[in-house]
Formats: sequence, C-alpha cells, structure tokens
Amino acid sequence: MQAQLIALDWGTTSLRAYKLAAQGRVLDVRTLPSGIMHLPKAPRLINGQLCNDGFELAFDEACGDWLDAQPGLPVIACGMVGSAQGWREAAYRETPANVASLGGALQTVGSLRGVEVHIVPGVIQHARLPNVMRGEETQVLGALLGVNTDDLLIGLPGSHSKWVEVVDGCIVHFDTFMTGEIFAVLSAHSILGRTQQRGAAFDAPAFDFGVQAACSAEGEIGPLSTLFSARTLGLTGELSASAQPDYLSGLLIGHELSALAKLQRQRRHSVHLPEILLIGNGPLCARYSRALQACGFTHVSVAEQATERGLWQLALAAGLVHSS
Repeated sequence: MQAQLIALDWGTTSLRAYKLAAQGRVLDVRTLPSGIMHLPKAPRLINGQLCNDGFELAFDEACGDWLDAQPGLPVIACGMVGSAQGWREAAYRETPANVASLGGALQTVGSLRGVEVHIVPGVIQHARLPNVMRGEETQVLGALLGVNTDDLLIGLPGSHSKWVEVVDGCIVHFDTFMTGEIFAVLSAHSILGRTQQRGAAFDAPAFDFGVQAACSAEGEIGPLSTLFSARTLGLTGELSASAQPDYLSGLLIGHELSALAKLQRQRRHSVHLPEILLIGNGPLCARYSRALQACGFTHVSVAEQATERGLWQLALAAGLVHSS
C-alpha cells in the first residue's frame, strides 16, 4: 500500500514517526530517543551535504529512507518541535481551537531532504492565569473521531496532565496539573524519596490508600499537608519501602482528580460528572482509570491511535492529503 503522509510526534524526550496510507492507516511506526532536548550531535552527509544540525539529523534518521522511496511525500509534525526551542516556532492559537483553525495555521520549515515539514501550532488559553498545550491538541482532535457525546472530558495523564473540555469539535477550555513532574521531583529530590524502594511491581492497595487519603476529610487540607504522610506511614510501619512510591502516586493523582471533580461540579452547577476519555500510555491510563472511579467518575474509556488520527485530520484540513 502506497504511503500518503509522514506524521511526526516530536516531543521533548522522544520522536515518533508514522508512515500513513489512505484514510490515515498506519503502515509503519518508529520511535527514537531524539526529542528536542536529546538531538543527535554526530555530523553526517544528508543529500550530499555535511550536516551537524540536530533537527535535520533526527529527521533524516527517522524517515530519510521513507523519503528516498517516495520523494516529496508530505510531512506534518506536532509537539515541542514547534516551540521556541524547536526546529521552527509555530505560534500558539487561541481557544476555541479546532481542526480547521489549527490546520490552517501550520508553520513550515524546509529540510535538506527537499521537503517542507509542516508544524502544528499549540493552543493558548488566555486568562488571569494563562494555560498552554503543545502536542496534546493534536491528540484531542484525533480522539474525537467517532465520539458521539457532548458530555465528555478528555484527560491526558502525564508529567503535566491536561483535562480538556470540547464543544462542537472545538477545544474551549483546559486545566493543567503538574502531577507527574511533582511525583518525579519528590521521589528524586526530597525526604520522601529517601525511604522509597523503587522498581517493584504495582502495589494496588498502596495506590488505592493514597487516592482515598487525598479524597478523605484529611485530604481537604490539601497536598502540602497530606504529602508528609508518605514519610510518616513508613516511620510507623504502615507502609513498606516498596509500597511508598505507589502510595505517593495515588496521593498526588487523588488530589488532582478530587480538585478536577470539584471544578467540574462548579462549572456545570451540578453534582453530575462527565464521561472521561483518556489518552496516554496503557499503565498510566490504568492508574488514572482506577483513581477516577474512586473519585466519582463512573464512565471512563481510553482512546486508541489519537496522535496519528489527529495528525491525519490536520493534514486533511491543510490540504496536504485528500480523503478517498
């Protein structure tokens, strides 16, 4: 089957390349550790030119042979490659944002391979405390394909978890929680990590304990107080060293989702909570699904192939490919 598009998900730490055929069907996928903060450094020849540009080197490594086989194949990319530290900055688009508005605002950069790379802009939400996303907008738009409910909240768990409200196919509002990054910092650089034993299998009871603590009356005082229990429960022998990482994970995720539930009830003026659609890696989505149920979100599902579907839709909107 003939390829029609190269789609790149190019983040801070990694680069994933998709070769897509008609209707966005995936022909091949490659994952490289060549995010914008980890670009290759060793110079090599590209199209007869000695190159030491990290972006060019990573791009060539990811899909140079695909372009050798099909010269001129269109290329689209999302993620941090479009940031101020990226290959070419693609300025943020304001909310509300949809496939048409983002697909019509792609930034381009020429490559030594002779093709233009079309970069998807991020999304900015102007408010007293502004919010931004870059890469997640593409996943959200891809996840919406085939979804037939208006009462939906899209969650993207990760270092900076996003919770996105969509109306009529437009991203209208989103909240960010630095849950994953705070977990990493506390585990590596605080007293809480001193007694942790990492690398053990997932401890579901310890994780559930953390979620329940965050959602309890004691948790209402906030994470700055409850976090200390990750140490004291170890001192009293109630949490083993191997259980402490999952307890801390549950505690932080529980605080995130407890706050999210409160926000949703306030915005909707109702005790009813929306359906949840998660986007992300399997193990992390499984943790969030477990915690969401405990926090009162009863309808939770996980999206498949959100990134490649979103990139295909944006390429359609930009006229890089055509529906068949």
